[in-house]
Amino acid sequence: MESPCVKICTYDPASGLCLGCGRTLGEIAGWASFTDAERRRIMEALPARLAGLRTDPE
Repeated sequence: MESPCVKICTYDPASGLCLGCGRTLGEIAGWASFTDAERRRIMEALPARLAGLRTDPE
């Protein structure tokens, strides 16, 4: 099963996302039980999520 985990498991409380992979805690916890379509939908959203986390607001 494909996983976006990059072994940088740091949770950002402001965004609710993992700074390594961009998933929420609920997505991480439920990953193994999600359907392929659910995992694919999440995987497609991750690049934009991570880009938003790495953008300096100043």
